[in-house]
Amino acid sequence: MTGGVTSSLGKGTLAASLAMLLQARGYSVTIQKLDPYINVDPGTLNPYEHGECFVTLDGAETDLDLGHYERFLNVPTSQANNVTTGRIYQTVIEKERKGDYLGKTVQVIPHITDEIKRRIKLVSSGNKFDIVLTEIGGTVGDIESLPYIEAVRQLKWELGAQNCVVIHLTLVPFLSATGESKTKPTQHSVKELLEEGIQPDVLVLRTEHSLSKEIKRKVALFCNVEENAVAESVDVSTIYEVPLKMLDEKLDQTVLRKLGLPAENEPPLIEWREFLRRLNNPKYKIKVGLVGKYVELPDSYKSISEAFVHSGSLNECDVDVEFIHSEEITEDNVNEKLKDLDGILVAPGFGSRGIEGKIITARFARENNIPYLGICLGMQCAVIEFARNVLKMEDAHSTEVDLNTSYPVIDLMEEQKSIIDKGGTMRLGGFRCLLDKNSKAFKAYGKTEIIERHRHRYEFNDRYLEKFKNNGMIPVGINPESNLVEIVELADHKWFVGVQFHPEYGSTVVNPHPLFVHFIKACIEK
Repeated sequence: MTGGVTSSLGKGTLAASLAMLLQARGYSVTIQKLDPYINVDPGTLNPYEHGECFVTLDGAETDLDLGHYERFLNVPTSQANNVTTGRIYQTVIEKERKGDYLGKTVQVIPHITDEIKRRIKLVSSGNKFDIVLTEIGGTVGDIESLPYIEAVRQLKWELGAQNCVVIHLTLVPFLSATGESKTKPTQHSVKELLEEGIQPDVLVLRTEHSLSKEIKRKVALFCNVEENAVAESVDVSTIYEVPLKMLDEKLDQTVLRKLGLPAENEPPLIEWREFLRRLNNPKYKIKVGLVGKYVELPDSYKSISEAFVHSGSLNECDVDVEFIHSEEITEDNVNEKLKDLDGILVAPGFGSRGIEGKIITARFARENNIPYLGICLGMQCAVIEFARNVLKMEDAHSTEVDLNTSYPVIDLMEEQKSIIDKGGTMRLGGFRCLLDKNSKAFKAYGKTEIIERHRHRYEFNDRYLEKFKNNGMIPVGINPESNLVEIVELADHKWFVGVQFHPEYGSTVVNPHPLFVHFIKACIEK
């Protein structure tokens, strides 16, 4: 799947929607993202640059589109599902240094393109999947995308037309001054693809307004595509309506026909339709404050936002998420900023900027009995606040922010102390956690052992464990291998839970994350 005319057309959502429809027809499907930037992975990128960094169970720091893939397919992704130009070149250069190319001149063609093809095939090695959907990031015509387009051209020739379909998502803008939808940008985008050796098999036209048959026919004619292989993707109120729109456009049937695969029995999508019914017909409405420091770009907290959608639907509740900048919260204005909230989530993050606002927020939620969910740094801020104001450790802090604190209640993990490189070196991926049966966490999960995804370097300092326990902040989730504290709760609070892991990564349409579900329940009850 390629994109044309402009970026941010929703290739990730379209890829996830198509894959979900194919999955509903009985095919095993996975999706991978090829990103043209030179970073080895998004782990060292500022969220303002690229939105959220999504983490897989096997510990890969990946593009946020992998979150869409998992939320739609309800199947975990892995290291192989996200590949960047940086990783491609890193692999080729390492091979060259080892002498694997036997003295040959190493070039973009064939060595870089061969590595791209290898990565595309790797995700389904051993025939794990019937269909692999590969999304190429960026826009056709970008210099950095050229090796990927050439690799796809070669791959289509090698696999044969019936084993490889190219879908091109492009924009048909609407000119309000003339009241017309214009197809010329799409024609030029397809021409660009043709110049690079690829004839798209299917066109999906992103549009604000529904397109007439005449416009679709015109696009088909001038882009050399079958008329029934042109689909529209019209604006919708929620991304979760896109699969139903693509079903109406018969996109899945078109792809299967071109792959020579049967497309019998239209999928009923009962669970999906029920999810949308609840989403569009809520019985309750609540306002939740998401307190973070990247709130200017909502994509920085994409998985959290979508987890609220999933858990809100299950609770038949419209969750109004108010993004609140933690740098703007002070002791003087906290009541004014947070007084109208039914619940508070303090978001993950790194570094000192905005941390005092998060600590003040945790105190406000604790003292006013407001449901609280702290994720990663959000848990650490709750621990620091409790230490300062309940345990009277006045300068308690995390050593990430204050190396000279008298009470390092949050400290660097022992195995992190000798690490210099930043990329891919945190505690990453899925780790076990054992739950206390008397906890709110156990009530939510309904089991004593869970596996959740992590992305951090700093942890609760268990030197202070007994003090916290004896004063009402209870460690209710422990990693059995390292004895690290993964979950803390307040004994005398309505619903106050801090987790060191990232539950938002595990929330899907079919299986909303239990912590978010119970957090929303507590907010409704409030």
